[in-house]
Amino acid sequence: MLRSALFTLSATLAVTVSGLNILLTNDDSWASANVRATYEALKSDGHKVLLVGPAVQQSGKGGTSVFPTVNITAPGGEFGSIPVGAPYFGHDALDQNIWYFNGTPAATALFALDVIVPTRFRTDEKIDLVVSGPNEGSNLGPFLYTLSGTIGAAYASVERSIPAIALSAGNGTHRSFTTNTGSKTDPANIAGRLTANFVAALARGVNTKKSRLLPLGVGIGINFPTFGPGNPCVAPPFTLTRLTGGATIDKVVINPATGFPTFTNLVTDGINVKLNGLHNLPGETVVNAGCKTSVSVFSIDYDAPTAVAAPVQAHLLPIFGKSQLPHGF
Repeated sequence: MLRSALFTLSATLAVTVSGLNILLTNDDSWASANVRATYEALKSDGHKVLLVGPAVQQSGKGGTSVFPTVNITAPGGEFGSIPVGAPYFGHDALDQNIWYFNGTPAATALFALDVIVPTRFRTDEKIDLVVSGPNEGSNLGPFLYTLSGTIGAAYASVERSIPAIALSAGNGTHRSFTTNTGSKTDPANIAGRLTANFVAALARGVNTKKSRLLPLGVGIGINFPTFGPGNPCVAPPFTLTRLTGGATIDKVVINPATGFPTFTNLVTDGINVKLNGLHNLPGETVVNAGCKTSVSVFSIDYDAPTAVAAPVQAHLLPIFGKSQLPHGF
């Protein structure tokens, strides 16, 4: 029985679990500071990690799956990380567990699972967890759930029956891993360590040879607040949340200076209706506004709850015919 809507985990949670086989990906490219710091943090905790990220930044692609038809074109890989004309996928010259693929995040995750994983893991091994992110910027609420490439790579993996988590960070600066200062207060290193701490908590007590880390068809979306140098929020506690609750969607407005459309955030009842899950949980958008990390469990089953769907189905009964209705309807 859930006694509280909130739970916290120490930001310095000790690792007491066996190493996992992890596929790490993102949408900000294989050369982003966040993903490389997370790669190092997960490895330092004893996990076997394969990083496969897009060749260039692919933010806002959602779950679209676009595959390359040519090799790397100008201007090359993100931050100059891949030369023009290089193959559409390849690995770091110094680390054969760091790869790029010139596709959208969902396509990158699928390519990694089907093409690269078999070359880096034994045939008797499996991926225990897909970790997507941490994204450079927050992905809060149902609207960004469908828009985010970071989350898209995660739910594509869940649809492939593999447990997955998507992580996003309030620090939205797009930067190369070569800019990482190595300091514990570098936002990329904070995000990487918090990610590794969450993975440790998720895996604690689970024998992945016998059990899954998450139920089939279920994933987790995590949003870190803004933290880093000059910001006292460096150890935001993990807080159980739901996607809805204070969530926003775009409202189109015309920029008076340019005459072109842009958007502002709009809170609506439609995006914040509570149909599934625990209704007493706080919304991740509200929680993330403070120094807390939201943790929302999502499902890839988009069917409406029975009680909500039944009146709609009953109203449409004349067009279905009795033979097409479920037994007992």
